[in-house]
Amino acid sequence: MSVKILAIESSCDDTGASVLVDGKILSNCIANQTVHEQYGGVVPELASRAHQENIVPVVDQALKIAGVSKDELSAIAFTQAPGLMGSLLVGSSFAKSLAMALNIPLIAVHHMQAHVLANFIAESHPSFPFLCLTVSGGHTQIVRCDSPLQMKVIGETLDDAAGEAFDKSAKLLGLPYPGGPLIDKYAAQGDPKRFKFPEPQIQGLNFSFSGLKTSILYFIQEHQQKDPQFIQDNLADICASIQQRIISILMNKLVKASQETGIKEIGIAGGVSANSGLRKALEQQGAKYGWHTYIPRFEYCTDNAAMIAITAWYKYQAGDFVGLDVIPGARAAF
Repeated sequence: MSVKILAIESSCDDTGASVLVDGKILSNCIANQTVHEQYGGVVPELASRAHQENIVPVVDQALKIAGVSKDELSAIAFTQAPGLMGSLLVGSSFAKSLAMALNIPLIAVHHMQAHVLANFIAESHPSFPFLCLTVSGGHTQIVRCDSPLQMKVIGETLDDAAGEAFDKSAKLLGLPYPGGPLIDKYAAQGDPKRFKFPEPQIQGLNFSFSGLKTSILYFIQEHQQKDPQFIQDNLADICASIQQRIISILMNKLVKASQETGIKEIGIAGGVSANSGLRKALEQQGAKYGWHTYIPRFEYCTDNAAMIAITAWYKYQAGDFVGLDVIPGARAAF
C-alpha cells in the first residue's frame, strides 16, 4: 500500500503544502506574502494572519496537483520548530486537526533538518556520511549527517547568520527587502576584489558575522560623508565585495570541516544556498578538493513544504510520530 504524506510548512512568512507518495514529491505549492516589503522585514502578526488565509487554499491546491484525496493520506507532517510562534501555530493547528479528523499519524519536523534533507529530494543525492552547510536568514550551521535521522551540528554562528549579513548589508545600501537576492543580482556585475572587508578570526568551525556587518556599516558611513553618490556610483562593486567576503567565510569553514572529518560528500541547503555566488563557490571548491557536491534545486532552497515532506518520509519509515499534545516552537528532534 502506498504511503501518502501531506506536509505543511509555516515557519515564517511563506505558506507551503506538499504531497509525497512513496518518497516522491508530487506537488509543492507556496503562497508568498508581499505585505512585509513595506516594513523592511517580516512582521510576525501579519505573517500569522496571512497563514490563516492561505493554508486551506494551498493545501487544497497541493492535493489536487498530486491527484490525492485527503481520505487517501497516510500521515500529516508539519514544521514544529524553529520559527515565528504565530506562524507555527497556524500550521501545527491545521495539521493536528486534519490528522485527528482522518485518524492518521502526525509527524513533527525540525525546519533545519528539513533543509538538510532537501538534498535527498532529487534522485542524485549524497551518500552517508556527508556534510551540509545550512545557510538561511536565521541560521548558519555545518551539519554532519550519518543517516537521514542522525545529524549533529559541528559548527554554527555565534551571532548573526549569513542571511542576516546579506539582508542587513542590503538595507544599509538602501535596497528594498528582501535584499539578499538583490546583492546577488548586482554582485554579478561588479568586481569582488575592489573593496576589502575583514574575515572574522573565529576558532574551530563556528562562524561570526556581526563584526563584518559593523565594518560594512562604517565603510558606507565613511564614504557617504565624502561622496553622497558613492553607493549609487559603486553599487555593483560594493555588492560583489560584500558577497565575496560572506562566501569566503562560509567556504573556509566548510573546507576546514571536510579536512577535519575526512568527509568529501558535501551539500548546501537553506535560503542563502539559492545565491548564485555561493553555488558557484561550492562547485569550485569541490573541483579543487575532490568533493562530491550537491545543491538542491532553487525551489527547494527557500522555505518550502517539499523538504518537510521528504523528512516526514524518513520519519514515517522509522515510526517517529507525535501526539496531539505536541507543542509548536519547542525543540524538535534534530
